Amino acid sequence: SATVKQMNWFLRINVPVAYLCGLRLIALTKSNAAITVKLNWLNKNPFKSIYFAVQSMAAELSTGVMVLDKINESGKKVSMLVTNYSGRFTKKAVGRIIFVCKDGLLIERALKNTLETGEAQTIEMNSVGTDEAGDQVSAYTFQWSIRLKK
Repeated sequence: SATVKQMNWFLRINVPVAYLCGLRLIALTKSNAAITVKLNWLNKNPFKSIYFAVQSMAAELSTGVMVLDKINESGKKVSMLVTNYSGRFTKKAVGRIIFVCKDGLLIERALKNTLETGEAQTIEMNSVGTDEAGDQVSAYTFQWSIRLKK
């Protein structure tokens, strides 16, 4: 399992736009991941809140880092791809926002199935963004497809 520091370095090299927009992984366990982003001049929209695409990127990363970590742990060549997503926005995103996904345990079952059967598996994972007061600003659902590479 990767450390937060290792995964942040990986993201910095492989998803530089996320790094430039201020996204940082702050927690990574078997079941949870958290990404933080703070409003700044690079990630704001004309309404002085965090641009929806930056929120979407943070939410996606909170799900994707766990998928990536589990695949790396397996030692197998497995592809991963977002096949669908939806998001809803409930409050203006200002200040520091934390996106948390608590669906990491779903990955283990799907990965086990794809390694045993060779068939693609779909995982639906949720991420919720909250502000410093603990109020929800946005919520997302991401559908990941994983499959054994040939």
